[in-house]
Amino acid sequence: MIGTQALDWAIGGWTKGMQDKRILVVGAGIAGLSSALMLAKNGNDVMVIDAQDNWEITGAGLTISGPSFRAIEALGILSDVMNLGHTHPGIKVHDTNGHHLKTLISPSIAAQNGDPLPGAGGILRSTLHGILLKHLSRLGIQVQMGLKCTSITQDALTPDASARARVRFSDQRTLDFDAVVVGEGLYSNSRHLLWPQTPSPTFTGQACWRVVLARPQSVDHRFFFLGGTVKVGLTPVSNEHMYLFLLESIPQNAHRKTAELHVILKHLLSEFSGELSQVRQAINAQSHIVYRPLESHFLSDSWSTGCVVLVGDAAHATTPQLASGAGMAMEDGIVLSEEFLSAKDAKEAFRRYYLRRSNRCKMVVQNSLQIGQLELERASAVEQAQLVESSLAQLAAPY
Repeated sequence: MIGTQALDWAIGGWTKGMQDKRILVVGAGIAGLSSALMLAKNGNDVMVIDAQDNWEITGAGLTISGPSFRAIEALGILSDVMNLGHTHPGIKVHDTNGHHLKTLISPSIAAQNGDPLPGAGGILRSTLHGILLKHLSRLGIQVQMGLKCTSITQDALTPDASARARVRFSDQRTLDFDAVVVGEGLYSNSRHLLWPQTPSPTFTGQACWRVVLARPQSVDHRFFFLGGTVKVGLTPVSNEHMYLFLLESIPQNAHRKTAELHVILKHLLSEFSGELSQVRQAINAQSHIVYRPLESHFLSDSWSTGCVVLVGDAAHATTPQLASGAGMAMEDGIVLSEEFLSAKDAKEAFRRYYLRRSNRCKMVVQNSLQIGQLELERASAVEQAQLVESSLAQLAAPY
């Protein structure tokens, strides 16, 4: 993804590109780790922190599209993802009785060597997280856990390239950085510190259920089950496992007790037969069910202030209809690192990063919300599929 001009800029120091700079990455999710990995590969001194005291990766599995595989290759982790995840040709669509209606082949994107990348796949979120941590560790970077930013200050009167951010941490240390990359997710504390007027994320009227289960050999593609009151899918994430996702329409952002989740999920699946009836029987009180009301937001004006920039859900949180949240997070890190190579200073790098990412991420957020609205309205599968297909065609374009 790095062009000749960017590589030419990289020869030298600050005057030809942002190399050998001290960069803080706040948040060790997919956006933060992808940004840290690419910035460190460019020769920057990267420090990564996360507010959690230990690793408790929320979520279950991730669906990987062709455009996301392109980002995975650019990160340098493709072989690990293919070895530890699962790849498949596309989606097998079923009705509520489990009857196979049609197979949709997911278009692939060319790899850097010209060979086709997988068109579709899946991986456990914790596995992808572990892969990114392993590659960072090879560069000598360990995430500092249980550490928060309590303040980020900049000299507003010094807009030149020498301006730095002064960060105070929860352990009382104060350090200076040439740039701060914020990837804390939907409810970013650092975003609130710097953009206090930003609206809160918006509830969409849907909730998503996810649970990882043993994968029968018959689930060799992503499966969709359409025509019911809820939308259900199965995604293989390894040779042994798959994850079930279920999208439910709910009138308000309801709290549900953890102890009752398996009972509610089994009830929601009760209208389905065939493959899903067997899946339903496998769900019990010990199943690790992830339930999340869906919320979304998009910062339309700017994702940076001074030498601080937002990546991933901190800037553009999407709902899962296009299965592109993780892909957009990885692309953010890749594009940000490319712009660091060729920009004269942080402000210029962040401006160009925003220009390259804004419209693409906005399309994902808005089209995902539109598909969700079609689901709420019980629109036809054809109408929903048309919007999905047009969105994926846009995502296949270079970024």
